[in-house]
Amino acid sequence: MTRLGTAWTAEHVRHVGEIFRQGRNPAARVYESIGPDFFLAPAPGWLNLGLWDGDGAGLADEAEAACRRLVETIASALPPGGVIVDVGNGLGVQDPLIAELVRPRRLVAVNITERQLVAGRPRLAEASAAPVAGDAARLPIAEGAADGVISVEAAFHFSSRKAFFEECHRVLRPGGVVTMSDISTERRPLGPAELLSGLTQLRVFGLRLTAAMTARQIAAAAAAAGLADVQVTWCGDRVIAPALRLASARLSSAPAAPAGHLAVARLLLAQVDLLWRRHIIDYILLRATRP
Repeated sequence: MTRLGTAWTAEHVRHVGEIFRQGRNPAARVYESIGPDFFLAPAPGWLNLGLWDGDGAGLADEAEAACRRLVETIASALPPGGVIVDVGNGLGVQDPLIAELVRPRRLVAVNITERQLVAGRPRLAEASAAPVAGDAARLPIAEGAADGVISVEAAFHFSSRKAFFEECHRVLRPGGVVTMSDISTERRPLGPAELLSGLTQLRVFGLRLTAAMTARQIAAAAAAAGLADVQVTWCGDRVIAPALRLASARLSSAPAAPAGHLAVARLLLAQVDLLWRRHIIDYILLRATRP
């Protein structure tokens, strides 16, 4: 893949094309265009927003620790020594950490795009993880084969959270755990600025309208799929707020990026900031078990 800091790539062009005419798998186009050199990644290779102890202002040196903390917090619910499925594993940086924390008998990394699996091959090898190209709504995992399912900051991209939770119920053994983070939409946008911001984010990030669910709706979908002991924790103040401050600081330093990327990034950042400040979006952690 061409380095993001030096030129536009064919993946970027396909991503832009899908903004105007979405194909069958818009999320894959988004993530094919995000490589290990993504200039707004909190830390090299890490695509999650992080779970911060500070406010994100001038804390670039703590970004990797925040990203690791988020994965550690989510993974802490996983049963040790079992079969673990990481759904939407990004560039694979989180998988060695999951392997270190949980010591799974087997770790399977499922990703909608093969390009990210290829980019993450060294880290998957380090974690002894099996890479699988697959859809979260149709997991290529046998019924009752898994002890735990983890998904870090990916579910809003899934074609259906309902289908994902039903798949979790199917692939988990009784007593198995699903643990994840997600971005919720706590209310519908109102007025031109909010509507434009919301719709732009949907198109740019390849999201469907059904991705807009409140935390309580997400929890209800998990319960409706047969999962039990559903627990939700809101933590946008430790995730979205500091990540926005860090991204803003990065953009103000004019990082090397292809022509047009910086202007688009500033616009999208301003829109996300508006959605956060007006309490439209939030960040949640969810845990549930298979009875």
